[in-house]
Amino acid sequence: MYKEVLRSIENIEIYPIISLLIFVLFFVAMLLWVIKVPKSYIDHMRSLPMEEDDIIKKEP
Repeated sequence: MYKEVLRSIENIEIYPIISLLIFVLFFVAMLLWVIKVPKSYIDHMRSLPMEEDDIIKKEP
């Protein structure tokens, strides 16, 4: 039943191609960002959870 409904829609074959293209572009963009991100930014983000815990513990 579902096959017949999908076959009746015009140009339905473009949607899987668009979905795959978006998927691949997103992960390529993320890969490029991971490769190019500065090491100092990674170190800063890594230490954030510890800094927040220290601030919370020192306040009371």
